[in-house]
Amino acid sequence: MQRFQNKTVVITGASRGIGAAIAKRFAKEGANLVVSANEDLVHSVAEQIQQNGGKAISFVGDVTDKTSVKALYDAAEAAFGGIDVSIQNAGVITIARIEDMTEDEWDKVMAVNTKGVFLCAQEAISRMRKHARGGRIINTASGQARDGFIFTPHYAASKMGVVGITQSLAKEVAAEKITVNAFCPGIIETDMWAYNDQAWGKLLGNYAPGELMKEWVNGIPMKRAGSGEDVAGLVTFLASDDAAYITGQTINVDGGLIMS
Repeated sequence: MQRFQNKTVVITGASRGIGAAIAKRFAKEGANLVVSANEDLVHSVAEQIQQNGGKAISFVGDVTDKTSVKALYDAAEAAFGGIDVSIQNAGVITIARIEDMTEDEWDKVMAVNTKGVFLCAQEAISRMRKHARGGRIINTASGQARDGFIFTPHYAASKMGVVGITQSLAKEVAAEKITVNAFCPGIIETDMWAYNDQAWGKLLGNYAPGELMKEWVNGIPMKRAGSGEDVAGLVTFLASDDAAYITGQTINVDGGLIMS
């Protein structure tokens, strides 16, 4: 399929994991990719796409800084023209008992996961309005947007905030043929989940690395962790013409872990 031929897609948090998988899926379907992250590793994602015949540029930036966000979307327009799809995927997590959690941890998680979504969506929508051809805003929430988990009140709050941003913006821009949706990944095989397994494992019972993850996966109805490709299938659908009448929605992609 070439559903995104001549479409420009911006993805934050695209240096690894879910973001990199989403970028590669869009590239296979003909999109022009702008992959961004706060680390140089993102350059290798763009290079892989180019080596496979796709079109991509990379950008190292900070989604919590308005100037950096503006520079990202300026670079996208300079390379490929107007923005068609913007995927706000950058995210961070820390795990700690409430008495040990610092104010800096709270502020960083809220800044990246929630403020970052706001700043990128704000910039993307302004470009979509300028080009007047509609567009897609897609935000990464989390299973914790449905059910906050222990030792991560800041992360749960940040991801529930993403759902609120999604619904509010969807109502504001619906008449302009811009849809705004979010998705909630469950347990996905990524570097973040490797950290989660170890950090939660220490606090929940002195688990060895991999043991808690195995226990949790056993509780998933489909009996496996998800992959970045599982998530990419949903995201590309939400970005496609087939999803033109879907907006303001937050969709779980978690093997049935949370059925709500």
